[in-house]
Amino acid sequence: MQDLIQQLASELDKDPRHVENVVRLLDEGNTIPFIARYRKELHGAMDDTALRTLEERLQYLRNLADRREAVKKAIEEQGKLTAELSAAIDSAGTLAEVEDLYRPYKQKRRTRATAAREKGLEPLAMLLLAQEKDCPAPEDAAQDYIDPERGVETVADALQGANDIVAELLSDDADIRKALRGLLTRQGHLRSLAATEEDTVYRLYYDFDQPLSKLAGHQILAINRGEKEGVLSVTVLLDRDAALPLLRRAVVKPGSPAMEFVKAACEDAYDRLIYPSLEREARNTLTDAANEGAIGQFALNLKPLLMQPPVKGKVTMGLDPGYRMGCKVAVVDGTGKVLDTAVVYPTYGQRQKEEAITTLARLIRKHGVAHIAIGNGTASRETEQMAVELIRRVNETGAHVSYMIVSEAGASVYSASKLAAEEFPQYDVNLRSAVSIARRLQDPLAELVKIDPKAIGVGQYQHDMPARQLDEALSGVVEDCVNAVGVDINTASPSLLQRVAGLNGTTAKNVVAYREENGAFTSRAQIKKVPKLGPKAFQQCAGFLCVPESKSVLDNTAVHPESYDAAKALLELAGYTLADVKAERIADLPQRIKAYGEEKAAQAIGVGVPTLRDITAELLKPGRDVRDELPKPILRTDVLEMKDLKPGMELTGTVRNVIDFGVFVDIGVHQDGLVHISQVADKFIRHPSEVVSVGDIVKVVVLDVDEKKKRISLSMRQAK
Repeated sequence: MQDLIQQLASELDKDPRHVENVVRLLDEGNTIPFIARYRKELHGAMDDTALRTLEERLQYLRNLADRREAVKKAIEEQGKLTAELSAAIDSAGTLAEVEDLYRPYKQKRRTRATAAREKGLEPLAMLLLAQEKDCPAPEDAAQDYIDPERGVETVADALQGANDIVAELLSDDADIRKALRGLLTRQGHLRSLAATEEDTVYRLYYDFDQPLSKLAGHQILAINRGEKEGVLSVTVLLDRDAALPLLRRAVVKPGSPAMEFVKAACEDAYDRLIYPSLEREARNTLTDAANEGAIGQFALNLKPLLMQPPVKGKVTMGLDPGYRMGCKVAVVDGTGKVLDTAVVYPTYGQRQKEEAITTLARLIRKHGVAHIAIGNGTASRETEQMAVELIRRVNETGAHVSYMIVSEAGASVYSASKLAAEEFPQYDVNLRSAVSIARRLQDPLAELVKIDPKAIGVGQYQHDMPARQLDEALSGVVEDCVNAVGVDINTASPSLLQRVAGLNGTTAKNVVAYREENGAFTSRAQIKKVPKLGPKAFQQCAGFLCVPESKSVLDNTAVHPESYDAAKALLELAGYTLADVKAERIADLPQRIKAYGEEKAAQAIGVGVPTLRDITAELLKPGRDVRDELPKPILRTDVLEMKDLKPGMELTGTVRNVIDFGVFVDIGVHQDGLVHISQVADKFIRHPSEVVSVGDIVKVVVLDVDEKKKRISLSMRQAK
């Protein structure tokens, strides 16, 4: 165990004591959000991302240890486990190295070497491979193994069988594979060629050659998809003349009559067995690395998207644009409750457009609509133009309405889901989508948690990723975001509740059922009464579930119930009461703590300094939403079209997606513009995520506009 702790600490550059504490906390069944927020003293204030990295690496190393033991057991059962081999397996640092060592002992499907052994040719193979000085010539040695009954008719047959056995032995040699794998990594190239004459999105890869060491993740994923679609032919290249000497040096002994035979076996082993195997392995390794990078970027993009500031407390109109089925309309109040619905047809002609404006203006006046959220799908541009005309007319009469284009990625998935049917049984699929779009503006997090993260659309090639790996990574991000914000237990949906640390689908539904049966929760302690929500689950979830209706102001903060006594002691020490917290009369609490001494105060109330600071922050702003401190989304009242854009124009936009080669920015045009990585910053950057995140408000300059191809080139570097 200690070796494992030391390895993790070294790899992740963390204090071994902190690593040991985290491993223990995880093994005790604690969740990452709980550990991150409420056990800071034990882990040195690692954030949730660092903790998840540690958890993943811990799992890998434990799986590696388990595989080492399984392999040793399997070899031992064959009676072939030596002390040397056992030590080599124990020191193997990767699963690939363990499998290389196991390869000679692994049960194989029938091979040419298997057939040769059945013909009694193994002694001949071992004799020739030994390459003793007094070894007979291969042709002479083979004479003794001619056996027509076994299918060995000639000397050539015997030598061919011996060659097959030697080639397989060389292919199974762990040291040889390791050396050639290293050479391939250093000197190998990936080559892709066109398998079609058609012009496709893969034309960049029709004649493409790149060293394996320099391939970017997005290139690998694009090539893989092109190959899968039959558009590209792909090979991994390695100079054979550089590889064969390495193999020969490992086994060939000069001066032996069997030397030429072994050299020929080396070539056969390399061409027929080793290189095809290493090529497959290299492709898999490249794909795994690209997948890992893409999943990491997806997670990186998802977090700020989920954490977008909500546009709270305002009546919002959601518009789900469409041609044939019309534009679906839903008006929701400040809490997301549906007030009204309608369907209008602004794309059918001028008369229908006027009717749509009249209908929507009436709904705006009737319900006091402040904001309009427009989905960015089919007919979005026409709907936006209609909305701008609508806003101009109603604002002339004294209203103050603005709009925002909202990504509707996943809205159709949600609206057709079982969850949406349960939530809105009275509405058809299309109207549910309009409700979802309106709520996305009001509270992106609460709405987006209802959707499969893969459907949200903030990455590349997400549908090509390993499903389990992607789901785990994205679920972790969603969980971290939900717990960072906190959840109002009296308004939260089951979808939101099940993302709270310690809760699952069953307990989340039980919370809602208890709420519906008994009325609103009036204290955190009451959560313990929810069926199937035990003490451990309560410990994990309590700090993230806020109860605004509680008589105790602490129940509406992120202070954990286990720290309530400490919070009260801190207030008493500083000369305050809970009533002062509720009335927000404790603005100089930090100054009083500083004057008393932070460490002294922490000791006095029985907590560590990190927990003291967290308690202080929560007491200062009970019921706060961490998202309120972020830049507000851009709300517009006028429309901008692609034809209005001119090179040199400076605009403000919102980052919608960050990928390997650049940044997509919403500048208020139907089409997002691309800031190529070379235009992101004045300095060299390896990845755009070093500079920007999804949801950032940025200034850009228009470089070029191609209306025909619907491409907008932007620069952040040239913006003032």
